[in-house]
Amino acid sequence: MSAKLDMMIIGAGPGGIAAGLIAARNSKSYLILEKGPHVMQGILETYPKGKRVYPTLPKNHTLPFPVFELKPPEERIPVEKYIEQAERVVADNGLQINHSEEFKEITGKYPDYVVKTNKNSYLTQNLILAFGSNIPNDLGIYGEAKTVARNIENGEDYIGINVLVIGGGNAAADVVSSLSKIKREAEDPTYVYWAHIKERFEINKDTARDLGEEILLGGNIKILQRAVPKIGEVDADGIDRLYIHQASTANIGNDLYMYQGMSFPMKNVIACIGTHGPSGIFEALNLQQITCTGNICKIAKEGERLLMLLQNLETSRKGIYAIGGAISPSYMEIGTDGIIKETKHSNLIYTAIVDAQIAVNSIINN
Repeated sequence: MSAKLDMMIIGAGPGGIAAGLIAARNSKSYLILEKGPHVMQGILETYPKGKRVYPTLPKNHTLPFPVFELKPPEERIPVEKYIEQAERVVADNGLQINHSEEFKEITGKYPDYVVKTNKNSYLTQNLILAFGSNIPNDLGIYGEAKTVARNIENGEDYIGINVLVIGGGNAAADVVSSLSKIKREAEDPTYVYWAHIKERFEINKDTARDLGEEILLGGNIKILQRAVPKIGEVDADGIDRLYIHQASTANIGNDLYMYQGMSFPMKNVIACIGTHGPSGIFEALNLQQITCTGNICKIAKEGERLLMLLQNLETSRKGIYAIGGAISPSYMEIGTDGIIKETKHSNLIYTAIVDAQIAVNSIINN
């Protein structure tokens, strides 16, 4: 375990990068943890390809971006260009980011928290939760279980094998199109199977256009509608496999049905099955939340759990802060008078950067 840090920052999105920059400029020791291989990994995974990024300010804010280098240009650039901008900011400022390192748990108490990851343990006085609101869903079956980015880092690994992509949205469509292009350019005759539990695939026009172009160019794509993933199996070689069935016949007697199905090695399966909010993470960290019932919430939906925060975005555990997408679209704010109210929190780049300034300034002044 290394020397104690002033702060650990979980997530290298706009809020996390801004927090690191502000900490460095105030001579505070810090480390940013990013579970993906790139900065802005959450944006990369959830924004459709080519989506425009805006320098939007919420209606109740008039101040400029507190970290100007992270402000998107006025001409509304594609998300890929904004990520390049963020990468330059990180490189130019020498920010300390550990990529492909996933936050697991925190033990201890203020001012001596121990942050444990899949690779290491760190001692820190403060913790800033700067991950987004889109946490990958589990596939819910035996074997592989996580969603993936729409950009495949190791696409060449899928040449020469039939691949199954699960999911009916933009992320799955982008993966299908990317893998098909890689296979086509390598003159690989194997297929990309695209399976969705529903009959209807819901993708935007730009993604549909790219996919259509790939099919017209000869991409080997097979679409499987109403494809239901089933509990995995282990074949004669000891390899975990995923079985999906696509359709069933009418009852053929004695409660028997005939299914049309396929079986894939789990290493050939890519799941793009959506995301959920961070409430489960907050619960695991013992951070106080309130369940929305009756007239408690006006913004969040009935039954959703909202994190309780002080005005400096500190949680119920001293020294642990939550910013950016982690607390959107709203959270429960504890006022100086002790009154608790639901507070709207727009999921914007500007908001995340302002949050970072509030949290880091609170740490500096404590």
